[in-house]
Amino acid sequence: MSLRDKPIRQKLMAILLLTSAVVLVLTCATLLASEFVTFRQTTLKNLSTLGGIIAANSTASLAFQNEGDAREILAALRAEPHIVAAGVYDKDGKLFARYPADLPVAALPAVPDRDGYRFERSHLVGFGPVAQAGNARLGTLYLKSDLTAVYGTLRLAGAIVALVMGVSLVVAYLLSAALQGMISRPILALAQIAKGVSDRQDYSVRAPKLAEDELGLLTDSFNQMLGRIEGQDRTLRKLIAELERSNKELEQFAYVASHDLQEPLRMVSSYTELLERRYGDKLDDRGRTFINFAVDGAVRMQRLINDLLEFSRVSTRGKPMQPVDVNRVLGVVRANLSVAIREAGALVTNDELPTVMADETQLVQLLQNLVGNAIKFRGGERPQVHVSVQRGAAECVFAVRDNGIGIAREYYERIFVIFQRLHARSEYPGTGIGLAMCRRIVERHGGRIWVESAPGQGSTFYFALPKGHRGQAP
Repeated sequence: MSLRDKPIRQKLMAILLLTSAVVLVLTCATLLASEFVTFRQTTLKNLSTLGGIIAANSTASLAFQNEGDAREILAALRAEPHIVAAGVYDKDGKLFARYPADLPVAALPAVPDRDGYRFERSHLVGFGPVAQAGNARLGTLYLKSDLTAVYGTLRLAGAIVALVMGVSLVVAYLLSAALQGMISRPILALAQIAKGVSDRQDYSVRAPKLAEDELGLLTDSFNQMLGRIEGQDRTLRKLIAELERSNKELEQFAYVASHDLQEPLRMVSSYTELLERRYGDKLDDRGRTFINFAVDGAVRMQRLINDLLEFSRVSTRGKPMQPVDVNRVLGVVRANLSVAIREAGALVTNDELPTVMADETQLVQLLQNLVGNAIKFRGGERPQVHVSVQRGAAECVFAVRDNGIGIAREYYERIFVIFQRLHARSEYPGTGIGLAMCRRIVERHGGRIWVESAPGQGSTFYFALPKGHRGQAP
């Protein structure tokens, strides 16, 4: 798990510890580097001073060519355990005396090098002049010192630094564990409240204000936001309840009104037909035309009322969802539309269709409306209607494709609105409710419906039904 995915308490802890560690490492590295440079310079200075003393003491030995005195002077270096080799060269560059006395001659430089002290690998070496004040140079002193003291001091300093870093990190951890709660506690409280609001949709809760700083200001702003959302949610729930009640009342009104209008219409239609049969021979052509208009109006009104009843029953009289074989449903549609298919010479084909969770009666009504419209709104060619499906992970998308007159893009939404017609009743009969009923049926099943078309190029009506029941209760 990356730092970005960790809880905020762990993030704060990690940030504090990481910052402390980086500061400690940089500080200790700087101190160690400074200690190393300083100790090297001190060692070089000390060896140079020691060399000056030995050289001054060796002037008489070289002046009088007393090799024994020179060895005794070099033997005094036993008090300096870091000196591993020393030698005195005469003015001709020949080795005059050496330290330790048993040191092989090959371990010393054959001839003196230039004056000065320098570091070579793991040793500090140097050459210095041996001369009396104001006199010519008598010879050269060679000293070689190991760096054991330097490295020992550095190891000790490193151990101290490691100890300090360890103690400092432990202290930093304890302090951060104590202090980060002051920052994380209000934020965690806000996160918990936000999650509770999201899970339970309860906007009445409020986050506790734990401080008067910027986090306290954040808490106040969060609570104010919850207050505004709570008010908006209350208003929205009230509007939804009123809308649902209004829809139910409208549906009930449409059902009752349509049902109650059936009897008067049947009476008007029956008596008008009776009037035509009994007195038709006593009426002129205009009178008979008027009677035909009345009968036709009553029939259209009867059809409109029946469609309104069916429209209102989509939500109020729907059946429970159950597995439905769409191939069988399409077979029922073909049988119901057999007369229209035969008269139009239509060809209705389909792919292998799946089984879906649906209200079978309403699914028959949906496909019958779509296939019936495809046959009714045909062009000059033989009507061809094809029903296919695309199976997705969450839904099945059905398509009803025809070769009819087509629909302009600007009418894609209008055709699904109740009582909206694009053609005169004399051109294509109907009440303008069919596609509105299709949309209502699909929405009850938790799906969606749309069309793709162009004038003169046919139309394809799509409707998507979810796999599994997500529709409305009947």
